[in-house]
Amino acid sequence: MVQQHAITGLISTIMAKMTTVILLTAAIFALAILYSSVGHAGASGYLAAMAIVTVMPQEEMKAVALTLNIFVGVIGSYRFMKAGHFKWSTFWPFAACAVPLAFIGGLWELPPLVFKPLIGVVLVYAAIVLAARVYKSRNTTAQAAAVNAAPPRMPTLPIAMSTGGVLGLLAGLTGTGGGIFLSPMLLLANWASPQRTAAVSVVFVLVNSVAGLGGVISDGPTLPSALPYYAAAAIAGGLIGSGIGAKKLPGDSIRLLLALVLLIGAAKMFITAVSY
Repeated sequence: MVQQHAITGLISTIMAKMTTVILLTAAIFALAILYSSVGHAGASGYLAAMAIVTVMPQEEMKAVALTLNIFVGVIGSYRFMKAGHFKWSTFWPFAACAVPLAFIGGLWELPPLVFKPLIGVVLVYAAIVLAARVYKSRNTTAQAAAVNAAPPRMPTLPIAMSTGGVLGLLAGLTGTGGGIFLSPMLLLANWASPQRTAAVSVVFVLVNSVAGLGGVISDGPTLPSALPYYAAAAIAGGLIGSGIGAKKLPGDSIRLLLALVLLIGAAKMFITAVSY
């Protein structure tokens, strides 16, 4: 009888793990499509999915999110560059200080009481940005469109480099690539056009993710055995999404769906931080 209970418990544990892997793989695939279509590699979405579906240590979450970011970022960078939307002069002032600080951020392991609320704030911010874009697109008048049609103008070099540095450090600390912060900044400040913003952001995410992952893995975190499945899902989703995004930007319903996923993930981060 004891042996039978042990076998039953083992089977239940295996089934639960398989269900978690399947759910997270499906979520990563969908999120990679949606995020890569707007020039993001999807780290904030992956973090939200991991927060909802699994219970992972901080460094493991960061390593997984950054690894998936790199796969999707390579695909997105190639697609947007091939489409002619990337511009080096817009990219390098932000990336120059971001890359070394992303590595430093990856090295730091924050206390759970700091890390989880920080991730929650990042996810809420990302959701607000997406919802704000929907609101703006639905309330833009012809006169406002004419004003927004002014040619984009880059900030001064010190502003661009200091902005990039802050975003790079935040990217390393949270396991994101920083694109969710850079994109709205480029658009709201009229520093780049929408499709150039998407192209510059995805390359920015790629280099920050490589640097951040370098910092994270220097401590040798244990990676989940299912990582190859997650990577395959991210690659497949990135191929589909970046192909869509290089041609046209996604609709409002997709942005609202992403915002909802992010808010759910944020809620779990806040709840688990309080109960830690």
